[in-house]
Amino acid sequence: MSFKGLKPISYGGREVWPLIEGGKGVSATNHASSGAWAAAGGIGTVSAVNADSYDAEGKIVPQVYDQLTRKERHEQLVQYAIDGATAQVKKAHDIAGGNGAININVLWEMGGAQQVLEGVLERTKGLVTGVTCGAGMPYKLAEIAARFEVNYLPIISSARAFRALWKRSYHKVSELMAAVVYEDPWLAGGHNGLSNAEDPTKPEDPYPRVAALRETMRKEGISDDVPIIMAGGVWYLREWDDWIDNPELGQIAFQYGTRPLLTEESPIPQGWKDALRDIEEGDVLLHRFSPTGFYSSAVKNDFLYDLMHRSERQIPYSKVEAGEHTVQLDVGVKGKNFWVTPKDRDRARGWVAEGHTDALKTPDDTVIFVTPDKRAEIRKDQADCMGCLSHCGFSSWKDHDDYTTGRLADPRSFCIQKTLQDIAHGAPVEDNLMFAGHAAYRFKSDPFYSNNFTPTVKQLVDRILTGD
Repeated sequence: MSFKGLKPISYGGREVWPLIEGGKGVSATNHASSGAWAAAGGIGTVSAVNADSYDAEGKIVPQVYDQLTRKERHEQLVQYAIDGATAQVKKAHDIAGGNGAININVLWEMGGAQQVLEGVLERTKGLVTGVTCGAGMPYKLAEIAARFEVNYLPIISSARAFRALWKRSYHKVSELMAAVVYEDPWLAGGHNGLSNAEDPTKPEDPYPRVAALRETMRKEGISDDVPIIMAGGVWYLREWDDWIDNPELGQIAFQYGTRPLLTEESPIPQGWKDALRDIEEGDVLLHRFSPTGFYSSAVKNDFLYDLMHRSERQIPYSKVEAGEHTVQLDVGVKGKNFWVTPKDRDRARGWVAEGHTDALKTPDDTVIFVTPDKRAEIRKDQADCMGCLSHCGFSSWKDHDDYTTGRLADPRSFCIQKTLQDIAHGAPVEDNLMFAGHAAYRFKSDPFYSNNFTPTVKQLVDRILTGD
């Protein structure tokens, strides 16, 4: 397969390779990986999602949330986030040594996103070239970028989403929009922008979607020199040869999120790196268990299977006898206001016999059955909420107004801050959420990684530039 090669692009006043390191929070992308990516001539990305900060001896400061109320713990979290991302950017900038560029990545749906972004940019003036931002509709991104004189690179998953952002806000600050990141919802790891109009089980070819995005950009008067960054599923660049120097698509750049996880500089623990080598095709699941409400992709492991089985042990109920709900549930619940079908009552009795003796109500007039230990874990995690999202389905937290979504906390989800902090800092990978892109299975077959070889970031970037 031929590969015509990449040409550098101009970004932030210097020439860089059109290769972007995908920002991965919590703490799966930090100063070491992003600084090295920039040093190799690319665009490194510090994740500003609750990044690690350091004490005077250079040790990671544990993020302890000891305040009594959620609002107070949320304020702690925002301060940790600003301190951590600031420390990471400064270290990354030093490692880059004047090469490439350093971006920061923010999830708009994270708790206090605007406050965190503004706090970090205030303390890192002249060090950050641009901000990538997705997971929501970040209308305010352009206005913030203008205030701090940095570029912005919105992350979207469709031409329709981009058009909405452009019409409402981005057209006012067009000169600072350095690129548009197309994150393929069926291929990328982590959270994505799959809409209700799209079928999670029917992946769509990214080429026509990116071509439609470029057409939308042209209609709004945006130059073809503004790159579209293809994110999700990119492994060998030779497989994308027809995208490069293609007049239909305009300038194209490529983002790598999964491959940089397995490098010497990658901050993830060794157990996580080892697990990447064992992933088979089909082991990454596109699911909707995240408390954000977004679809996301992660490796099928004990943690994810527990969530899958939890939702399978679920039955709808009515508070009064109605329709097919003709019998009262007599296991797992207190009180008599749980009317279910005879078949579902039998299923519930079977789950209780297996040890799933506790029923928990969901916001959708259903109950799920879990063990007493799992019930205790769910309730503790909900009570310990530190407000890491703008809206959390698992705990019913909201980061503004009255600080509640007004909905019942959903036991079918999980505390995402807890599990992402745990896996990033050495907890067992089987017991935690392990985000990965759908091409992660290629670690096993790519000869570059044979004999347990782990490249440096520079070796990886050089390899990518050959087409492999």
